[in-house]
Amino acid sequence: MTTLVEASAEELLAATVDAVRATPDVLVAVGGDGLVNLAINALAENQVPLAIVPTGTGNDLARGLGIARQKPDAAAQRILDSLRSGSIRSIDVGVATTSAGERRFGGVVSVGFDARVNARANRMRWPRGRARYVVATLRELAGLRAERMTMAMDSEMTTRDVAFMSVANNRFIGGGMAIAPHARLDDGMLDVVRVDPISRVTLLTFFPRVFAGTHTRLPIVHERRVSEITVSGPEADVFADGENLGALPVSIRVLPRALRVIV
Repeated sequence: MTTLVEASAEELLAATVDAVRATPDVLVAVGGDGLVNLAINALAENQVPLAIVPTGTGNDLARGLGIARQKPDAAAQRILDSLRSGSIRSIDVGVATTSAGERRFGGVVSVGFDARVNARANRMRWPRGRARYVVATLRELAGLRAERMTMAMDSEMTTRDVAFMSVANNRFIGGGMAIAPHARLDDGMLDVVRVDPISRVTLLTFFPRVFAGTHTRLPIVHERRVSEITVSGPEADVFADGENLGALPVSIRVLPRALRVIV
């Protein structure tokens, strides 16, 4: 067994890419969604399976896969048992491209208000878990605003005023918010969830519904399933799996069943 610990994310990614070239039995990511995202990118063009031991703040991809938090010994045993039984699932991977480059993701790309919430949550050290995203949302309320965005989806183009938008491979963001309740990890599609301009007061009543996934029943929420989408507009930040990918414009596509995951 080889354990990789580096001083920076860039160094860890490079070390992990080198390690998986030797075709180990499994790559184990012990951490949160940011570390899992790093592992997904290290496994690009590689069939080594990924095992996730969720110990982070959000753990949203693990949640979408039905992987619960466990003590280290129990997690290790689960991985060994799954390897022996061949319990490996192939899931889709998204690819987001901005001026900063190309990045794979397993979860959700966020643009607009929820991207700003993500940026604030990343700067916070307290509280942990779901509560961090709730606090970050409340602190970002003062800056709530709609932005004019143009979306090219599967050869169709539309321009709308948007409060926030998610392009989802997984159902969850923010420590369990079901932002895209109908998204599936292995359907070869991405779920676009777009929210019309919304007041601060309405957002406070809207927000709790996101955890249950019932917000999509509201007339201000629009869903669409696509295989690729390009979003352009103001120079707003783009986040995926909690990581800053740069600014708009962003092009996003799906790679069907490109990642093997131990479940």
